[in-house]
Amino acid sequence: MLPHSCRSGRCSACKCRPLSGSSTPLSSELGISIQEREDGWILSCVRTATSDLKLDINDLGRFAPYAVKTTPCKIHALEKWSSDFLRVFLRFPPGVELKYFAGQYVELRRSASAKRSYSIANAPREDGIIELHIQRVDGGEFSQYWFESAKVNDLLRLTGPHGTFFVQDVSDLDLIFLATGTGFAPIKAIMESLERLKPEERPRGVWFYWGGRTIDRLYSELPRTTFPVCFMPVLSRAPDSWAGSRGYIQDVVLSNNHDFESAMVFACGGTSMIFGARQTLLNAGLSPARFMSDAFVSSGDI
Repeated sequence: MLPHSCRSGRCSACKCRPLSGSSTPLSSELGISIQEREDGWILSCVRTATSDLKLDINDLGRFAPYAVKTTPCKIHALEKWSSDFLRVFLRFPPGVELKYFAGQYVELRRSASAKRSYSIANAPREDGIIELHIQRVDGGEFSQYWFESAKVNDLLRLTGPHGTFFVQDVSDLDLIFLATGTGFAPIKAIMESLERLKPEERPRGVWFYWGGRTIDRLYSELPRTTFPVCFMPVLSRAPDSWAGSRGYIQDVVLSNNHDFESAMVFACGGTSMIFGARQTLLNAGLSPARFMSDAFVSSGDI
């Protein structure tokens, strides 16, 4: 099981370097720079092997990945936070269970052409219901459906789980979450899953930096936890009355003087934030193997 997220060659979560053998790209590798390409880096999600191949990459097979399945599902409930943010709950047919790691995502279809990927916003529940956070996108086909015509008991088709954005070994580490917009969704699920870890398996400390242009972009409260979380809201277009942090998330993280040699970072949101945070934090001493990312790539761009 190789690290991956967007599966379109854009987010760079699967970036790796071949040690031997050959491969060929199936589509453009837009998530790596010209210099990285010249240095031998590839994106495994859009390549196929043309010989026996050895890669320098983090093998996640030890986490016993759950099989991807396709199943019908129905809207169980709809809750509007605001005109731009919606919470959706989905249920499955009797006897059908979606097994996944907190932090993974699913793909939903209404028709052959209308499909979109959404992070699951809750850790696995006994009743099997999953939660999604939806943000309105002007002109988006699926967005128009969610905010204008979706109703309880609508039938959809789901495929998943996908992605490798989930907690691995975090004991004795500082856990730093970064999110913009609905990147909060998988972070919420991971926070809930931390409650189920044994005390000796939990991280040393937890920090959550959630960024948006304006305060209404921070649409939800944090999940309740029995362990302390240092929450840092960050606005890039803050009013004069704003008493919190301003600017880019990665700059605010740096200003708090974390020990990046003993930290693991989970970053979820737009590609510009992911790329900026990765470069900034790696320069500050964070190990590349401890930067986990889930970049939201527009379906239109794909």
